[in-house]
Amino acid sequence: MKETDLTGIVAEHIETINAHDLDGAVATFAADAYVNDNHREFAGIDAIRRWVAKEMVGDKVTIEVREVLDHYGDTVVRGAYDGTFDRTDLPDEIVLTSYFSVRDGKIVSLVIVFNQPADY
Repeated sequence: MKETDLTGIVAEHIETINAHDLDGAVATFAADAYVNDNHREFAGIDAIRRWVAKEMVGDKVTIEVREVLDHYGDTVVRGAYDGTFDRTDLPDEIVLTSYFSVRDGKIVSLVIVFNQPADY
């Protein structure tokens, strides 16, 4: 993986999430996209809209981008997440890794993972 700049539809996605813009965030996805967040899959634009409405816009999520990497055309974003979501059993700072695949200017897949350091 190599460091890169946050550009294009991924940058637009982060901007719309930070602005709590439901329609703008949903518009960054392809109609048949999927999101995997916290081991749950949301397939298709209707399911993604419900997810964004409840868990991103509804919980007033913001993402402070810490690192952006390119991996064979996919974009990996590490960012500190904040918002009004339930923080039970979570650390004070929540850094998640988002793996974006983009085709024809739209996000076709987004996988969000709370990575842990390897113990070896």
